[in-house]
This record gives sequence, structure tokens and C-alpha cells, in this order.
Amino acid sequence: MIPVALSAVPADQVPTLVEKAAHDHVARWTASSGLVEPQFSVTVVPGSRPLAACSQGVTVQGADTRQPARMRFIAVCAGAGGWRYEFVVRAQISARIAVMANDLAIGKVLADEDVLLERHEIGALTDVISDPQEVVGMSGKRALRAGEVVRKTLLMAPTVVKRGDPVRIVARREEIEVSMAGEALDAGARGDTVRVRNANGTVIRARVTGAATVEPMSMPVTANSPSE
Repeated sequence: MIPVALSAVPADQVPTLVEKAAHDHVARWTASSGLVEPQFSVTVVPGSRPLAACSQGVTVQGADTRQPARMRFIAVCAGAGGWRYEFVVRAQISARIAVMANDLAIGKVLADEDVLLERHEIGALTDVISDPQEVVGMSGKRALRAGEVVRKTLLMAPTVVKRGDPVRIVARREEIEVSMAGEALDAGARGDTVRVRNANGTVIRARVTGAATVEPMSMPVTANSPSE
């Protein structure tokens, strides 16, 4: 709950208090979201219920702030004869976010020149990207068009190891690095866990670290494991 006013409040000042509470909420949200150069405004939607003054103190709390484009705040007048009003508040937020600079076919990997930062209305979008480098090397789940906002839900890490591919198994510990050849038994993107048969015929679980490169992450299992 956000304390707003502890003295008498005229009826026409109640929406102003709600607007201030919503403004403070969105300011905190944009500050913590990592958005680049965010700008915003908030608007309290007029309600049909007549407002009343409050002789005690008015507090405002966010009832539902998950979608900035349509938030609900509740103003409460304490004490005997008090009241409780619900307000809809709309926030318009813009920031410099990642957008497509070029058309990109499905499955094609994004390069530096494919993404740029532009000021754009965020609206109800919650998965926008502020740093283009976060998506370089990923690919689209569908074809992406120039000018389209780049969203995390539209992207996936490309498959860099395919089943049956020869891979290099690299184990590092402090300053020591040991590597050996192997064969991928699963397909995987960077960061995925796959099964790999090493040169000795032993099956291990390994994390994909790059194209045709993995690092072991578990004890070996038998070469005849049922999971093969």
C-alpha cells in the first residue's frame, strides 16, 4: 500500500493522488527494467461513480499492475464513513529497443547488422530487448521483417550440434585443458545438454558450448545405456 495523503482530501484531488501513485510505480518499473532512455506518461481513466471528499487520509494501492497499458489502482479513505474507489490507469511507455534492420528468413542466424535500437512504444509488450548483442547469434522461430520489434518469444538459439556430428569434448579445470574427439548422440543449441560418445566408446552428458564443441558435465554412463 502506498500512503498518499494523511490530511483531508477534496473529491477532485483523488484522481491526482492516483495518478501520482501510478507515476511513481511506472518510474520504479522503468528504472529497474534495464530499458534504454525510457519515457512515459500515465492517464487516469474517468469513472462513472461520483467521487467524495475524505476527511481522514487517502491511501492508494496497486491492484493489478502487470500490464502498464491497463493497470488498476484502488484509493481508500480510512475511518468511519470512508470509501473505496477503483481506478483504471493507462501508461504509455516508449524506449530505445531492438528492432529488425533487415528481413530475416526463418532459421537464419541474426548478425550485428540485422538488429538496431529505435525508440518504440512498448505498450503491452513485456519481452522486449534493450541490448542487440543479446540476440546476435540467435535465429527466428518464424520469418522476421525489417522494422519489427525483436521479442524474446520470437527467438531461439540455433542448433549448433546435430545428431551424428563429430564434436570436440573440451574439459577445463583451472589452467589445464584436455580435449578429445567424440560423436554427438543428440542435437542441441548452445547451452543445451546432449549425450556424446567419446573416442573410448563411453557415453557422457555434455553441455554444448559452440559449434561442434561440448564440455563434459556428468560422470560417464555405460555405452549401452537404455537412453541411447
